[in-house]
Amino acid sequence: MESANRARKIIHIDMDAFYASVEQRDHPEYRGRPIVVGGSPEGRGGVVATASYEARKFGIRSAMASKRAQQLCPEVLFVRPRFDVYKDVSQKIRSIFRRYTDLIEPLSLDEAFLDVSEDKLGIGSAIEIAKQIKQAIRDELQLTASAGVSINKFVAKIASDMNKPDGLTFIGPSGIEDFMEKLPVDKFFGVGRVTAAKMNGMGLHTGADLKKLSESEMTQRFGKVGRFYYNIVRGIDNRSVQPHRETKSLGAEDTFQVDLTDIDSMFTELSKIAETVEERLRRHGLKGRTITLKVKYHDFRIINRSHSFTEPVDDYETIITTVQQLLLGTAPEDHKIRLLGISLSNFGESRPGRKINPEQLSLF
Repeated sequence: MESANRARKIIHIDMDAFYASVEQRDHPEYRGRPIVVGGSPEGRGGVVATASYEARKFGIRSAMASKRAQQLCPEVLFVRPRFDVYKDVSQKIRSIFRRYTDLIEPLSLDEAFLDVSEDKLGIGSAIEIAKQIKQAIRDELQLTASAGVSINKFVAKIASDMNKPDGLTFIGPSGIEDFMEKLPVDKFFGVGRVTAAKMNGMGLHTGADLKKLSESEMTQRFGKVGRFYYNIVRGIDNRSVQPHRETKSLGAEDTFQVDLTDIDSMFTELSKIAETVEERLRRHGLKGRTITLKVKYHDFRIINRSHSFTEPVDDYETIITTVQQLLLGTAPEDHKIRLLGISLSNFGESRPGRKINPEQLSLF
């Protein structure tokens, strides 16, 4: 397995501030100015989908509340997303990828893994292919991309984020373990904010700290994913690039510092999560027929409630109305809630039949 792994040539391409860059490309008046693509800060307030690099200098980042972004930079411009345009540009980017390989695993509209171990043009060098792809994106689409090149997906993914924007980072076999040992745990792809805080609380701050734990210790502390951490900190990731990878579900959740006890607070948090889910669905070009609400109580008991539609949905109003009614069906005022989550699944095309109005949902 190890020799096969070392023979692979994996590229991770990540577009730079994709939505914002497309808007700045198409609207000269936006160039050089801090812009946010996402919901307006007015009314119930939206969420930042993407911020231009000019806006990021003020601390604005994806998934931040638009109201907070406006506080950080009062002169920031808010632009409504044009997902049809982004999807069209994404298809053109993938057509550039296909010049070199058919082994392409899209993660979203603006990033993908490529396996160029045997490229179509016989170039042989993954670094050279990454350079050519970046140049083609610049010449043909007037956009920039960052690339990470390595022998596996995990390291290539991290490498692509190291020298943004317009970066190209190669991490070869001999440098992987040293690189992983120095990497902070919150930079590990797949380690979220909550897990990173848990690791820090255990005195685990870098890959070198994780490497001190045996495989059994890792699984005892982190469950099944502990085995994955055990391997990747040693530079071992045998996952293949999957050109036909099917997304089963997509969502978001949040753990609260203080347990929620009133319905208004619960609805406010659900609203924020629903905004994030809507943005992610649009970003991936997905619609789902089944909406699921996840609730974790103060005693760590978890329940899930779902509702399915005859036609797939992706809009905020349907999502938030559905999860609000699902939550009301759990008698939330009788509990202390530490986590709420929303996910959509059962993706696909419309089926014959009428879309069910969320107002017609029965309560549990």
